[in-house]
Amino acid sequence: MARLSEIPGRLYRGEVSLQIVRRQKMWYAISGLILLISIIALLVRGLNFGVDFKGGSTFEFPGTYSASTQGQISRVVTDAGGGSAQVTHVVSTIGNSQSWQVQTGILSNAQNSAVETALENAFHVAQKNLVVTSVGASWGGQITDKALEALIIFLVVIVIYLSIAFEWKMAVAAFVALLHDILITVGVYALIGFSVSPTSVIGLLTILGYSLYDTVVVFDKVRENTAGLLASSRSTYSQAANQALNQTLVRSINTSVIALLPVASILFVGAGILGAGELKDLALVLFVGMLSGTYSSICIATPVLADLKEREPQYKALAKRVQLRASGGRAAQRAAAKAAAAKPGASRRPGRQVTGGPEDPELAAAGPGDETVDDLADEAAVEGTDTDAVAPGEPVAAGQSASRSTPRPGPRQQPRRSSAAKRRPSGKKRRR
Repeated sequence: MARLSEIPGRLYRGEVSLQIVRRQKMWYAISGLILLISIIALLVRGLNFGVDFKGGSTFEFPGTYSASTQGQISRVVTDAGGGSAQVTHVVSTIGNSQSWQVQTGILSNAQNSAVETALENAFHVAQKNLVVTSVGASWGGQITDKALEALIIFLVVIVIYLSIAFEWKMAVAAFVALLHDILITVGVYALIGFSVSPTSVIGLLTILGYSLYDTVVVFDKVRENTAGLLASSRSTYSQAANQALNQTLVRSINTSVIALLPVASILFVGAGILGAGELKDLALVLFVGMLSGTYSSICIATPVLADLKEREPQYKALAKRVQLRASGGRAAQRAAAKAAAAKPGASRRPGRQVTGGPEDPELAAAGPGDETVDDLADEAAVEGTDTDAVAPGEPVAAGQSASRSTPRPGPRQQPRRSSAAKRRPSGKKRRR
């Protein structure tokens, strides 16, 4: 078994090949299932937009956690006219601080003052320790519009760039991969219920750039491998694209692992221990987006590109030539093996022997004795090659074949002789 350090070199040289493009239906099925779950989560649960997007008020004050306190905070806010509230307990190891965070809908100035006063009186909170943040509906709408505009502009610029730098079909494949990453990331947010904040939008744009970077690297190698492909019949477009994937596979995996390690530490260690909400939102979108981006650049973008290119007439013709070349080679091997197995020790006519050297594996596999003109004519008929006539009694050189259709001068063909008679000319006795 090859050592782990030898795998990248063997993949690059083509000694080992993972069939990724050929299994595109499996990748499409996996992605389709994940996308279906994400869409259902969006329709059923929806996204938990933060105050910055939907507007509202946030009240934060220090306090230790208890279930009774959480219920009491909700009742105090509701009784003060703040409506239904989302109460969250935040723990931070910095200064060993604990605090309560209360998020309400859009409140008027009088309602904000009433809720603030009620919380101060109910939980004996000093006014300086109660932090109130209010975001109006217009401000939340502006933030949402700006986030959507940034996402649309990003996608449009990417499509234009890829169309100019590569071709429009590569741009379409990359665009499909980006939409795949967006839907999966948003679906995970809907499933977990994390709050969507401006930090989440920044993280989403970051992972889209990361996914696109990986896709561009793979596409550049695909373009290099497919240059001049139509002039030969060595491989189809899908095969050349699969080779490019194998050559960049280890690099993509290494880059993703190195990038995911610090993000995972922020998500699972930093957010869990420090209890930082904004940090948690950013780490989640980066972690999910990087995983999805690595998967899409390998298993989605390149297979989609190969499917689009294989529909072009020139690449359809190339695929037929490659298939015909492969089937022709297999048919010739089967015909030679069948002819050799059918006549392992058959009689031969004298004077029509084939002189073949060690470079004639098909003749050497024919068993004892030399090949006759009739046998070579059968092989020539299978392979579809034109042959020249061979006169009776004239030897046939190695690699030369004879055709039955060529008239043979001389008397009527004599019946085949036995193997013993073949070794001496007719009419002559064997010398002792």
